[in-house]
Amino acid sequence: MGIKKWKNEAIPHCFFSRKGLYYGYAFTIIKKVMYMNIQEKDIMKILRQEPYQNQRVLAEQSGYSLGMVNRSIKSLQEQGYLSEEKALTPKACAMLEEFAPKRAVILAAGFGMRMIPINVETPKALIRAKGEPLIERLIKQLHEVGVREIYVVVGFMKEHFEYLIDEFGVELVVNSEYAETNNLYSLNLVREKLANAYILPCDVWSRSNPFSTQELYSWYMVEDVEDEHSAVRVNRKQELVMTERNQVGNQMVGISYITKEFAPVLQQRLLEMSEEHTCRQSFWEEALYHNGKMMVWAKVAAPQDVVEINTYEQLREFDQGAEQLKNEAISTIAEALSVPTSEIKEITVLKKGMTNRSFLFSCQGQKYIMRVPGEGTDQLIDRRQEAAVYEAIRDRKLCDDIVYINPENGYKITKYLADVRVCDACEEADLEKVMTVLRNFHQQSISVDHAFDLWGKLEFYETLWEGKPSAYRDYQTTKEHVYALRPFIESHVETKTLTHIDAVPDNFLFCKNERGEEEIRLIDWEYAGMQDPHVDIAMFCIYALYHKEQVDHLIDLYFEGKCTPETRIKIYCYIAVCGLLWSNWCEYKRELGVGFGEYSIRQYRYAKEYYRYAVEGMRNINAEDIHHE
Repeated sequence: MGIKKWKNEAIPHCFFSRKGLYYGYAFTIIKKVMYMNIQEKDIMKILRQEPYQNQRVLAEQSGYSLGMVNRSIKSLQEQGYLSEEKALTPKACAMLEEFAPKRAVILAAGFGMRMIPINVETPKALIRAKGEPLIERLIKQLHEVGVREIYVVVGFMKEHFEYLIDEFGVELVVNSEYAETNNLYSLNLVREKLANAYILPCDVWSRSNPFSTQELYSWYMVEDVEDEHSAVRVNRKQELVMTERNQVGNQMVGISYITKEFAPVLQQRLLEMSEEHTCRQSFWEEALYHNGKMMVWAKVAAPQDVVEINTYEQLREFDQGAEQLKNEAISTIAEALSVPTSEIKEITVLKKGMTNRSFLFSCQGQKYIMRVPGEGTDQLIDRRQEAAVYEAIRDRKLCDDIVYINPENGYKITKYLADVRVCDACEEADLEKVMTVLRNFHQQSISVDHAFDLWGKLEFYETLWEGKPSAYRDYQTTKEHVYALRPFIESHVETKTLTHIDAVPDNFLFCKNERGEEEIRLIDWEYAGMQDPHVDIAMFCIYALYHKEQVDHLIDLYFEGKCTPETRIKIYCYIAVCGLLWSNWCEYKRELGVGFGEYSIRQYRYAKEYYRYAVEGMRNINAEDIHHE
């Protein structure tokens, strides 16, 4: 929720619209309507709720100085909004009605990755805090102030929200691209519903009702708490200005109100930015910015009046009895390490992988990584086979240090390797080292009882499409070409041994051992099995998105310049097969809402292009054979 990541960074390009003059003009008009009367409007709201007693009480209620209250009352009387008895006039009541809240938008489409491991089982909007789901409390608070036109934008685990339609009368709006976009894209889906509307995240708990029956200007809520990561701070004019380098801001809450006056400006900004590729991962708040400040006013909440519940530890701190704290992953850690769950601390999400979600945590002074299998992995990976691989390579210093692995559900705990880096696929020194490690691993001739069948997996991934055609129009032709390479491959396999299958640059970790010496560990052995070890070379190439010169150079490094033409062509064949294999895998994962951008298209291109390289190589070999005859 909110945007808290611009500190010490350049302002994103998408802040600046091509229609900057329009926004400047619109913002000036809005300021004339709102800014000149912001204190008066706050006074009017208070007087709508409670009859006037005296200026001192009004100052306490509004938070403004006595002098400001006196000036505001005088101005309101002069403009005809207050009578001599300081009661609201019909003109004031009409204005309050004009800007009264009519609807709300709740943003609940994202993965909520920081909520790991809870988000594996429950979307964060439905986490129970103090006895009720977060989103239900928010909806009930909206109902209390008469707002019943509520739109909930969903995506991840969208089916879990269906009951809200019957129970609370909300309307669900599905962001089908939630995996590749952020909440700016979600809000754009309901941009026509933003006039006199609250916008709110789904992961906040408010002690008192943050909504009102009366609103007179657009605002964005922050807390009266300093936050060094915040993008904004409140200035003396009650404006929200962007923080500068090394400047502390106000903690951002994420709740906002948009009046019908400002809605057209925000709608246009959302529309433009959602069409910009650079803004697909933008927070919606970025649409509020113009000339270094938000185009809405600050609403400052008291410290801890509104609580963000965005991580497992925030939930534990807020409500130790929350049922989602009894999480399977956390329970597994506690049992594996023989500790109470209170000892599991500093839970931090790691970068989401293609197959799994993983998180870092600390326990009794040691850091660990917990792997939680991602969507659909139970169909893709045999966890018993994976456990057998780890047993086979135990104590060989090939992989990371395994503390626990469950062959049933795939949960895995490893010791955290500090100060590591992954292989740079464009750095010659790195390539020489990892190819040496890979070659030495293959030469150990380790055996397990299962194989990785390239052709069987290719067909299996295709069956997971459940009868749907490929997204690629020439898929059948490409598949036929790839299968035409099979006889050549099978006639040139010299040996089969334990093969990593996923030996890609990111899985080679450079680290230091106890003596401070450099070591290279190969991680993520989920797909490993008996196979021609040269498949690992092909896999490295296609994940690194190598062009042909780079492929040939890597082959030369692995074979130390002694690769035969037949073996080189066989590796071309493997690149074609593995390209189609992972393309099929990507097509299945896309149906689960997981996309991989350029990677998926490039894999399909490998299938087509390296079929041609392989065929050309075979023709050259045949031509040489004829020439020698």
